[in-house]
Amino acid sequence: MTLLEAHVQDQYPTRVDSESELAWITSDEPTVRPGVPEGPASGTELGNHARDGFHVQRDLLSEQEVTACLDELRSMVGDPALRADERTVTEPASNEIRSVFDAHLISERIARLIREPRILDRARQLLGSDVYVHQSRVNFMPGFSGNGFYWHSDFETWHAEDGMPRMGAVSLSIGLTDNYAYNGGLMLMPGAHRTFVPCLGRTPDENYQSSLKAQKVGVPQEEDIAELARRHGIEQFTGPSGSALWFDCNSMHGSGNNITPYPRSNLFVVFNSVDNALVEPFSARERRPGFVASRDFTPLRP
Repeated sequence: MTLLEAHVQDQYPTRVDSESELAWITSDEPTVRPGVPEGPASGTELGNHARDGFHVQRDLLSEQEVTACLDELRSMVGDPALRADERTVTEPASNEIRSVFDAHLISERIARLIREPRILDRARQLLGSDVYVHQSRVNFMPGFSGNGFYWHSDFETWHAEDGMPRMGAVSLSIGLTDNYAYNGGLMLMPGAHRTFVPCLGRTPDENYQSSLKAQKVGVPQEEDIAELARRHGIEQFTGPSGSALWFDCNSMHGSGNNITPYPRSNLFVVFNSVDNALVEPFSARERRPGFVASRDFTPLRP
């Protein structure tokens, strides 16, 4: 399929000009795809993932592994060269580090971790194919001053600004600190991943430079969020450090600010199917940088 054909076959139009174009689109894409019948995920976990668009994996990392990852994070934060790098995103007001992208390329420890069968084979099992890393980052939400993420679907952004054709990606968020109900933990709407919600407004050039700090374009209307919440409800990911959340790329999710003394940090990795490789952006004039949306589609190997 050519790039032009991919654009003609855009099944999820978004970043539209008027509210009359904001009709929801029901997705019939499988959340758990056939193709890799065996893997570490249980039948119950796969069923929950298909129904809700996410599932929780307790104790993915041991205490020792969490400590080692936190040491990596401290090394990243303490590296002046990395702090000055474009891959490091800071909070708009406090200038504290919010995210460091390309975590699996910066850290050999993280690179090895995401290739372990307990992680890689689960990603392949969910997506039914070989996978590559679309994006990876470590997120920091410091106590008292950590800002949350407004309600959104990652797929809407990846489709509009990166050219991800279909909903063939899954995200993994590993808690490196305890996730409480009160320190900015991730909230999700179970089952809302079946609905694609178009967003209003054209994509500004180089939108990623501001959206990685505070997303303003590519967020649903308040009435859409309210109706989705009425239909599906809201659940929150909580658990001790080492717990993990796997969620579909079209899951409607967000997080509140952290005004508690307890920081929240996580390792975030997006696995995309090699059968879902990026084309040109559907609703943006230019590609985002590779650290945000990789175009190296080489399958990840153990």
